[in-house]
Amino acid sequence: MKKKTSRRKFLQQSTLVSAGLVGYGMSTAGQTGSRRFSTKPALLGGQPIRSKAWPQWPMWTPDDEALVVKVLRSGKWSRGEVVKEFEFQWAKQIGTKRALATVNGTSALITALTQMDVGGGDEVILPAYTFIATLTAVLATGAMPVFADVDPDTFQIDPRSIKEKITDRTRVIVPVHIAGLPADMKNILSLASDRKLLVLEDACQAWLAEIDNQKVGSFGQAGCFSFQNSKNIPIGEGGAVVSNDDQLMDRCFSYHNFGLPYQTAGGRPGAKLRLTEYQAAIGLAQLQRLDEQTTLRNKNAAYLQKLLLDIKGIKPYRLYDNVTRAAFHLFPFRYDKNAFAGLPRATFIKALSAEGIPCSSGYAPLNKVNMLGNTFQTKNYRKMYSAAELNEQQWEERNQCAVSERLCLEEAVWFQQNLLLTGKEDMQEIAAAILKIQQHAGDLKRQVD
Repeated sequence: MKKKTSRRKFLQQSTLVSAGLVGYGMSTAGQTGSRRFSTKPALLGGQPIRSKAWPQWPMWTPDDEALVVKVLRSGKWSRGEVVKEFEFQWAKQIGTKRALATVNGTSALITALTQMDVGGGDEVILPAYTFIATLTAVLATGAMPVFADVDPDTFQIDPRSIKEKITDRTRVIVPVHIAGLPADMKNILSLASDRKLLVLEDACQAWLAEIDNQKVGSFGQAGCFSFQNSKNIPIGEGGAVVSNDDQLMDRCFSYHNFGLPYQTAGGRPGAKLRLTEYQAAIGLAQLQRLDEQTTLRNKNAAYLQKLLLDIKGIKPYRLYDNVTRAAFHLFPFRYDKNAFAGLPRATFIKALSAEGIPCSSGYAPLNKVNMLGNTFQTKNYRKMYSAAELNEQQWEERNQCAVSERLCLEEAVWFQQNLLLTGKEDMQEIAAAILKIQQHAGDLKRQVD
């Protein structure tokens, strides 16, 4: 234990030295140095660790403008050849036969679920730790959402919890590669195969992430992506369904185009979810940078992970052993206030943000009745389900997910992906800021809380 503690102190000192902070107001002894940095936390009036701006997002260069301007001048703005080219290039990137562009990632999920014949009376299993769009898509089909808990180390849906939630009404499992970290697809696919269930991958945060060198989104019957403004390939709004199943993709195309017949798909109920030409032009420009940026995010995330592993009370994400690449839309870690003098997570986040390191606490618990809105009171749900099935107390009891709730309410902290588009020294500043807060956690708790 003494050896481990000494190693931690050594690594913490190395981090401070590397970040240029020892001798500038921060030392492992907590002594005041020169004028550049103060030992006092920025939240208490001290000088922040970082004053330099982080990379802005989304990124745009003059070289990106040619195709967008060409589309604008053409006057052909609705779905056409540029959208088809974007779909071709996206399918090529993911390694699937086809891709279908939609107006957003939520619509991509709705399109895929409805054309997998999900509807009233079916149950769809999804993680409790995800963005509300995953739930929105399930509710849009009329199916009953069933929440599975997550693995706290990886933040991903836990196959053991999925297994516990399966009933004879379960139709689809929706693993979400949350934060751009791949889920445990090997065990999820095995479980789905044994129970003859369909798998729809929500890869809306996981562009170019890989398991055993195969892109996520290509493992299940279909995969869905988002290109919203904050995403690693931003279009403003946009989404895509990918699959190797031609008949499924024909049905998806039909659905997204008013339900009109398309190849093997006859006429069916549908919607209007077509991407525009100028959105696709932006997407093609952004796609040129995605691979290089993904590599940089992985490099910086791995380095930051190593730095944070040696800070007591900070537990960064873990990747499954077969993950060959992550997307890192987010850099998630768990915060233990007991290692920070009992400093609440909310104050830790305020203090870290004041040091020039923007961060957030992430999601609210999705497995709570209030997240359903008035869904159970709508006419369709009251016609499709019994009063017992719509009993809110019973539904919430069935959908308890203790790990996810703890992440949401107490532990999870996120860095956005643009912080990873920098360099080694910037990652050192992040670690140094956390150490600075830890060093003065008692003062922060007394003066802020």
